[in-house]
Amino acid sequence: MTWQTHEITNQFDELQDYNLFDTDAPLREALERAGASDFAPQFQAYGATLGQAETYALADQANRYTPELKSFDARGRRVDQVNFHPSWHGLMALYRGQGLIAMPFADDRQGRWAAWAAGFYMHGQVEAGTLCPATMTQAAIPLIQREPALWSAMKDQLLSPDYDPRDLPLASKRSIWIGMGMTEKQGGSDVRANTTLATPTGQGEREYTLRGHKWFFSAPMCDAHLVVARTAEGGPSCFFVPRWRPDGSKNPVEVQRLKGKVGNRSNSSSEVEFKDAHGILMGEPGRGIPTIIEMATYTRLNCVVGSAGMVRQGLVQGLAYARQRKAFGRLLVDQPLMRAVLTDLALENEANVVLMMRLAQAYERDDSPVEKAWKRVMTPAAKFWVCKRAVELTGETMEIFGGNGYVDEGVMGRLFREAPVNSIWEGSGNVMCLDVMRAISKEPAAAMALLDDLAQGMGGDARLKAARQGLLDMLKEPPEQLEALGRRFAERLVLLAQACLLQRHAPSQVADAFIQTRLDPQWGRVVGSIDTRSLAVDAILQRAYPG
Repeated sequence: MTWQTHEITNQFDELQDYNLFDTDAPLREALERAGASDFAPQFQAYGATLGQAETYALADQANRYTPELKSFDARGRRVDQVNFHPSWHGLMALYRGQGLIAMPFADDRQGRWAAWAAGFYMHGQVEAGTLCPATMTQAAIPLIQREPALWSAMKDQLLSPDYDPRDLPLASKRSIWIGMGMTEKQGGSDVRANTTLATPTGQGEREYTLRGHKWFFSAPMCDAHLVVARTAEGGPSCFFVPRWRPDGSKNPVEVQRLKGKVGNRSNSSSEVEFKDAHGILMGEPGRGIPTIIEMATYTRLNCVVGSAGMVRQGLVQGLAYARQRKAFGRLLVDQPLMRAVLTDLALENEANVVLMMRLAQAYERDDSPVEKAWKRVMTPAAKFWVCKRAVELTGETMEIFGGNGYVDEGVMGRLFREAPVNSIWEGSGNVMCLDVMRAISKEPAAAMALLDDLAQGMGGDARLKAARQGLLDMLKEPPEQLEALGRRFAERLVLLAQACLLQRHAPSQVADAFIQTRLDPQWGRVVGSIDTRSLAVDAILQRAYPG
C-alpha cells in the first residue's frame, strides 16, 4: 500500500530556463549608452545559455563537489595538484569561451569595458567561484604587458578564448590562468609586513628564488602567480612565479592545505610555502606596492560587478517566486509589506547597474581628470558599498523563500554564502574607505572633479545638491576626524553617484523613488522599511523583471 499523507501544492522551484540578458532592461540600456550595441547579440545568446537549467545544475555541482588536494602521486612524488569536478571545467570553459578575460585588452571596439562588465555580471549570477581565476588573470594582463619578455612569450595564451585545464609548463599550454599570492599570516592587508624573501639567483638579471609563505594563495592550480616578496634591500617587490620551472621541473611552491571557506566553495584557495621557488622580478625592486595597487584597482572593479550580479540574481529569484507563492490568501507579490521589500531591492539593483557600467567606462576612457577620478576614488568606494550591501541583500532575498531559502538545495543559500567574499577579498570595508580618504588627500583635485561631474547629473534637484554640499563639508574636517568618518563618506558618495546616474539615465519613477528613499534619514536600517505610498511600485517591479 502506498501512503499519501498530503498533496504538494503552493511550492515552486527557483527560476531557471530564462534569458538573463533579455529580461534585464537596465543592463541592455547601459550597454547601449556605452556604445556597445555590437556586443548585444553575443550577450543575448550568453544570457540564454546561462539561464538554462543545465547551467544552474553545473553551478550546483561545482559547489557541492568541491576541489580536492592531491599532494603526492602513487609513488610519493610531490605533485600539489587540485582536482575539480567536471562541472567546474564546464563553467570555466563557458566563461573563457566568451572572450571576456581578454575583451578589454584584445578588442578595440567602443564599449568593450562595459561589454565585459555585462558578461561578468551575468555569469556571476549563476556561479561566482569561477570568476576568481578569471578576475586575477584579467587584472594581470596590463602588468605583464609592461614586461616585454613575459608578454612576448605569453600574449597569445593570455588572450586566448580556449580553455586548457592541463597541468603543464607554460610553453605547452594553449591558454593560461594567472593567480595571486599577497597575504601572509602576520600582515593580512598590510602587505608591507610580509616576510617572504626573494634572493637573486645570479643566473639572470631578473631571476630570483623565493622562500617564505602565503596565507591566502588563489588559485593554486593557476599556471603562474603574481607574488609579493621582500628583496635584500628590504622593499616589497612583485614577482612572476610559474607553476613549472623553465627547465620543466615543478616549481617548489608547496600547497599546505586548501581553505575550508564559508562560501566560494567551487574555487580553490590555499596556503603555500615557497621552498626556494623560481620567480621573475616584475618592474623595479621595492616597487611591489604600486604594482599591487594597480592590479587591485582592476580586481576591485570585478568585486563590484560580481556583487551587483549576486544582488540581481537574488532579486530576480525573489520576484519570480513572489509572483507564484500564496500566503494568507494572496500572492506574495501583492502583499503590501513584501512589495516594499521587493521595491527596495529593485531600486538597489538598478542603482548598482548604472554605477558599475559608469565605472567600467572610466576604465576604457582613462584619459581625463574626471575619468581618472572615477577610477581612483569611486572604485574603492563602490567596492565598499556594493559588496557590503550584497551581504545584507542576499540574506533578505533568501528570506523571501522562507525555510526553502535556507537550504543547500538551491541558489539562494549559495548566494548568501558567496556574498561576503567580495567584501573581504582585495581589501575589507575599512581598507576600502581608508583608500578613498587616501586618494582624496593625495589628489584633492580628483575629488572635486568627481563631485563636479556628479553635479552635471543632478537636474536641479535640491536634495542632490544638499547631499553634494554635505560631502564638501565633510572634506573640511581635520584629517584624523575625516578618517573616522570614512565609512560615512564612502556610503554617501556612492549613494549620491547612484542617484545622479539614475536621474540622468533611468525612468523618472525609478530615479524619483531612489532619491526619495535613499535620502530619507531613516532609510537603510532594514530592507523594505521604505514608504511606498507615493512610489510607482508596479512599474518598478515590472521593469526589474518582467512577469
